Amino acid sequence: MPSVRVVLIEDHHLVREGLRLVLDVAPGLEVVGEAAGRDEAFRMLEQARADVVLLDLGLGDVVGFDVLRAIRARHPGVRVVVLTMHRDPETVRQALQAGAAGYVVKGAHARELIDAIHAVMRGERYLHSSITGTVIDDSLRRLANGGALTGREREILRLLTIGMSAPEVARRLAISVHTVHRHTANISDKLGVRGLVPLVRYAMEHGIAGEAG
Repeated sequence: MPSVRVVLIEDHHLVREGLRLVLDVAPGLEVVGEAAGRDEAFRMLEQARADVVLLDLGLGDVVGFDVLRAIRARHPGVRVVVLTMHRDPETVRQALQAGAAGYVVKGAHARELIDAIHAVMRGERYLHSSITGTVIDDSLRRLANGGALTGREREILRLLTIGMSAPEVARRLAISVHTVHRHTANISDKLGVRGLVPLVRYAMEHGIAGEAG
């Protein structure tokens, strides 16, 4: 059975060296490339035929989520495991929305990192054990907050989910565009979801908008 080909994208040399030492002795894994930044990473991925990328979200001034989205767009067959120090649910949520298949916190045991790589290769999602409970609690909180939306907020969210723009919603409800934006901001605060597209997707997936009240 061929080894899983892994590329490391991490801007700290010592961290990359440590990751390579861990992975080089793991059966079934092969580190086929390293990169310290975005442009170098893209060049490496054009050559390395990677199966899995280990991606640090903190690449100097580069936004890690943008790099993650670009990798998924250019190389859709490559699984990305985020390796980061951040444990907050918002960062986890953004990483998963950007296309991460796995999320491992720096300081994890080597066994967890290896398990994450094998899990994503099986098509599974992998979350580091230290953040699983936090993510579940955050999801339950946001679902509960969906019940706290007012009738007007639900109506606006319903219209947004069927593809209406803010001006179209304003005309339909005979309110100002500013009012639509204010209600949308309130909905985002209650659900903990930022950005119109993620908000609409979340509402549709969880049936929060429902019918107009």
